[in-house]
Amino acid sequence: MAVTKPIPLYPTYTELCELAYSFSSNELNKETNKQAIDGIQLNDYPQLQDFLTNTQSKPWWKTHWLWGFNFLQYIGRNKSIHTYDRFRNDIERFLLWCFLEKKMPLDDLRKADILTFADFCWQPPVNWISDTNPSRYFLENGYFKINEHWHPYKIQAPKNQKNITIDKKKYRPSQQTLTSTFTAIIVFYNYLMSEEICYGNPAHIAKKDCRHFIRDAQVKEVKRLTSLQWQYVLDTAVDLADEDITYERTLFVIAALKTLFLRISELSERETWSPIMGHFWQDEDENWWLKVFGKGRKLRNITVPPDFLPFLSRYRLTRGLSTLPFNGENTVLVEKIRGQGGMTTRHLRRLVQTIFDHAFDRMKQAHGEQKALKLQHASTHWLRHTGASMEIERGRALKDLSEDLGHASMATTDTVYVQTENKKRAASGKQRKVD
Repeated sequence: MAVTKPIPLYPTYTELCELAYSFSSNELNKETNKQAIDGIQLNDYPQLQDFLTNTQSKPWWKTHWLWGFNFLQYIGRNKSIHTYDRFRNDIERFLLWCFLEKKMPLDDLRKADILTFADFCWQPPVNWISDTNPSRYFLENGYFKINEHWHPYKIQAPKNQKNITIDKKKYRPSQQTLTSTFTAIIVFYNYLMSEEICYGNPAHIAKKDCRHFIRDAQVKEVKRLTSLQWQYVLDTAVDLADEDITYERTLFVIAALKTLFLRISELSERETWSPIMGHFWQDEDENWWLKVFGKGRKLRNITVPPDFLPFLSRYRLTRGLSTLPFNGENTVLVEKIRGQGGMTTRHLRRLVQTIFDHAFDRMKQAHGEQKALKLQHASTHWLRHTGASMEIERGRALKDLSEDLGHASMATTDTVYVQTENKKRAASGKQRKVD
């Protein structure tokens, strides 16, 4: 009987780096030395090793797995852990499809095959879909065992509809997910071409002909809060902090994400960067700045407005620090609730979500559920969008805003945030009559 059940192919980046065997470019070649392939150390992952080497698998499966292994190691080392996770999901699905569905090596695939994979991603089999977000592996008796609840694709209920029954047959990827999938595969093929493993990139050719892409030239909805919704979020955070000192940390995080346009990862503790209070600094004109390690492994300095300083000060005072940071201060920026060091993105998201939930209840009671509804769907990234959109509306120069946001091009800022013309268009459209 053929192998049909998909399994997770790659662990977390930290666990990937712990795999003992390393491969040079020559060992990755299409004519890979069999001894080198057989030498990979997967003893801690017996089920994965069996999947790649049992009598039902094809000899090229392990070679392909190694290609993916080295590619993802390169991504994690040169990009970020977040980028590793995103690429891992897409490369894993692609390789599993090659193994179990197409049954063809990826270096033999052509444009038509990639389009077939896109069709598969659009509507995968239900036994490839999970309605939860379980981990891939768990430790048992010293070995990494596969989580049976893991599946390559995920469909989850909206945050405000947790108890509904999910029909997996209704799974469809978003345009963003589909774009991400193509991006990952194109970059993977480019990597293999640079290693002289593949001699073409069928994914790059196929993308423009994928029938599942919808070219949307209409008004783009920015995921942001309204001014009233933001006011409820801020007021809620302030009130809770006034009542309970433990909420001072949450108030600081909320204010920083919105006012300084931060991504949640830019506040969190990472392997290669630890945000500290000393990253706030003053220039010779007494302007405050914040040094941030952002997307693309780039450092940038963000302007810090005077209105933000009271939130920074009150948080510092609750930690027994001076009112404002001083040059060279190495105190952790957002300290853990328990233990030492900075907070992870997961913990930071939980803090923000608590405020969103409280703000929703308050606003619903005062203005009705419809006015407050966005607060049930909002994520931490909405605060960055909210702050940037409000800056555009108050007339701040696009170039200055783009620098603070860390966009590589002002065109990105313009596309994502500029809604002024659309608001004028909507206002004029309200003048139309039926009779």
